[in-house]
Amino acid sequence: MQQYSNSTKPKPAPSHQMDSPSVNSSADVAVSEVAANKPAAMRLFSEIPTSRPTTPLLDTIDSPADLKPLSQEQLLTLADELREYLLYSAGQSGGHFGANLGVVELTVALHYLLDTPNDKLVWDVGHQAYAHKVLTGRRDRLSSIRSKQGLTAFPERQESEYDTFGVGHSSTSISAGLGMSLALRHLKSDAKVACVIGDGAMTGGMAFEALNDAVQQDADLLVVLNDNDMSISCSIGGFSRHLAMLWESGYQVDITAKGKPKLTHRPEMPLSERRARHSALRDIPKVADNLFKAIGFSYFGPFDGHDLPELLRVLERAKNVSGPVLVHVYTTKGKGFIPAEGDPVTYHAISKLPQPQQSNESTTAVQPAAPKKKYSQVFGEFLCDKAAVDNKLIAITPAMEEGSGMTEFAKQYPEQFYDVAIAEQHAVTLAAGMATLDVKPIVAIYSTFLQRGYDQLIHDVALQNLDVTFGIDRAGLVGEDGATHAGVFDLAYMRCVPNLVIATPKDENECYHLLNTCYEYKGATAVRYPRGTGPGVEITKPAQSYEVGKAVVEAVYQSQDSVSNSNPYKLALLAFGPMVATADAAAKALMADTDLEGPVEISVVNMRWVKPLDTQLIDELIAKGYTHIVTLEEHVVMGGAGSAVNEYLLNHISGMKQQLDIKNIGIADEFIAHGSHDEQLADCGLDVAGVTSQLRSLFTVQ
Repeated sequence: MQQYSNSTKPKPAPSHQMDSPSVNSSADVAVSEVAANKPAAMRLFSEIPTSRPTTPLLDTIDSPADLKPLSQEQLLTLADELREYLLYSAGQSGGHFGANLGVVELTVALHYLLDTPNDKLVWDVGHQAYAHKVLTGRRDRLSSIRSKQGLTAFPERQESEYDTFGVGHSSTSISAGLGMSLALRHLKSDAKVACVIGDGAMTGGMAFEALNDAVQQDADLLVVLNDNDMSISCSIGGFSRHLAMLWESGYQVDITAKGKPKLTHRPEMPLSERRARHSALRDIPKVADNLFKAIGFSYFGPFDGHDLPELLRVLERAKNVSGPVLVHVYTTKGKGFIPAEGDPVTYHAISKLPQPQQSNESTTAVQPAAPKKKYSQVFGEFLCDKAAVDNKLIAITPAMEEGSGMTEFAKQYPEQFYDVAIAEQHAVTLAAGMATLDVKPIVAIYSTFLQRGYDQLIHDVALQNLDVTFGIDRAGLVGEDGATHAGVFDLAYMRCVPNLVIATPKDENECYHLLNTCYEYKGATAVRYPRGTGPGVEITKPAQSYEVGKAVVEAVYQSQDSVSNSNPYKLALLAFGPMVATADAAAKALMADTDLEGPVEISVVNMRWVKPLDTQLIDELIAKGYTHIVTLEEHVVMGGAGSAVNEYLLNHISGMKQQLDIKNIGIADEFIAHGSHDEQLADCGLDVAGVTSQLRSLFTVQ
C-alpha cells in the first residue's frame, strides 16, 4: 500500500525536554498554511433520510486504500456523503448516533493518512466507529448493525482486520495501543499506532495509567483526544474543566513542519479578540504547560475536529513525531444533524425509524396500552421516594445519570447526588468512604461495568462490612449491545464474596421493595435487575421490607392423576429474577402436554434471593418428596445461582429417601452474540419454548 513518508527522521527529545513553545509576536499572523484555503461549508441536515441517499463517491470506497488517490476537495465531498449515509443507516438500524456524526472528518483523515491495517488504529469504547466500519469494507452491511448475524455495535477483531481491538468498555484504547506499539518495537516493525479516545473515556483511571506508562516506555504512540465535552452524559470534573480551559483560552499549540510545538492563536478567532488576548498573556502558560505535556507527552492542540484540511495537516505531521504524542481535537457530538447538535444526550443513540403503514392496513384507531416502566425508572423513583424521608441517602453513579434513571433525583436532590465520571473503581470506594460515616450510599452501576470495580467491591466494601447498596442495572442479556455489555457474570463474581447480600426481583413492584429492603439492611447489598421494561406490574406504596433470604412459592400445578397418585413426578422450578414469569409459563405449557407419562406436580418458586438462599424451603420441598429440582437464571450457569443451589444440596442433604434429579438452566459457557433480547433468550434456550423443552426432557415421553 502507498506510503506517505519514507524519509527517515531524527528522534526528537522527549516533550518535557523540548524548547518552550514560541509565541507569535503578531496577533494577526496566520496560524497554519491552510488558513488561506478554508474548507467548503459542511452540509447540514435536519431530518434523517428515509431512503438511501445518493453517494457516488462513497460508493467507490471499499477499503482505506481507495481514499489515497482522492484530492482534498474529494475528501470533503466524501465526508458530506458519509455523514448523510450514517444518518440514513442509523434510521434503518437504530444505534449509536451522535458520537459517530462527530468523528466523520477525523475518521476520514486518519484512514487517509495511515496505512491500515498495517498501521494500527484503535478506537475507545466504539460508540463512534460506524464511519470506520463504512470506510473499511462494511458500507453495505451497516444497516444490519446490532441485529442478529449483522455487524456488531462495536469494533470486533473477528469482524474485520481493520478492527484491531475489541472494545465496548471505555478507557482501554491507550493501554491496548501501547501494547501494540511495544510489540511492534519488539518485532522491529515501523508500523504506526494511533488511538482515538474521548474526553469522557479519558476520565477513566486506566487511561491515565497507560499515559504514564507510554512516557515511561518512550513509546511511539499517537493519541487523538476527541474532546466533545460528552461521554453519554455531559463530561464533568477537574479534567473536563482543564480541557475547556485549553479551548477557551483562544490559543493552541500548533505543530511545525519539523514536528515542533508553536503557540499560536486559534484561526477562527476574530482579529480584535486575538489582539485582546495577545495583550493579556495570562492564558499562555496554561496552554503551553498543560497536563499532557507535564507528564511527558508531546501535546498539540486544541484543533477544530471538523476542519478536514487542518486535520490532514496536523495529523500528517504528528504521526511522524517520535515518542508519545497527543493531538487534541474539539468536535461536536451529532455534528451536521441540527437536532442532535442541540440535544446530544437524547441523540446519543436512537431507535429505528417507524416503518410506514401498508395501504391495506386497517385505519381503525387503536387505544395505546399504558406505557410500562423501565427498571431504571423504578430505581429512580425509589431514590426520590426514599430521599424524601431519609436525608442520609447519597446516590453515586459513574457517568450514567440518564441511563440509570437518576435525572429526576439529581434535580430534586443535587446535594445528595454524585456523578464521578467514567471511574467505576472510584465510585465503589467513594461509597465505601462515605459509609464509614453517618450516611447511606447507593451506587447505581451497570452489571458489566461493576466488573471494573471488583477489587474495590471485595476489599473496600465487603471486607470492611460497610453499609453500601448497589443498584445493578442491565443484569442479564442486553440485546443489541451484545457480549461487551451483557450482565451475565455478576452473580458468580458476587456470591463468593463474604458479607454481601444479593437480591433478584421478578418484576417492577418487587424491585422497588427489594431496593428498600437492601437499603434498610445494615451491610453490603446488591439488587440485580434487567435492562428495559418489566411485565407492567403496578408498584404498591409505601415501600416494604421483605424478609432477607426468604423465597416465595408462586404457584403449584397438579395434573388430575397426581392428586390420587401417591408417587407422582414432583418438579420444583427455582427461578431467579425475571425468569420467574418464564418458569410459570413453562410450567403451564408442561401441564398441558398430553404426551407426558405419569402424574406430575410442579411448584414454581420465586427464589428472590441468591444470597442468602432460602435453604429451609429447599429442605421442605425435598421433605415433600420432590424428585426434580430445576434452577432458572438469566446468567451463566457456571458459578451462578444454580451453582449455589447445587452446593447446598451437595453439602447439606444426605440420606434422602427418593432419587433427586437436578438441572441448571441458564447461559452456557460462551459469549452470546448480539441480537434482540428475545432472539438471545431463544438462542440460549431461555425463552418459554426453550425452557419447556428442557423441562420436558426430564420426564419419560411416550
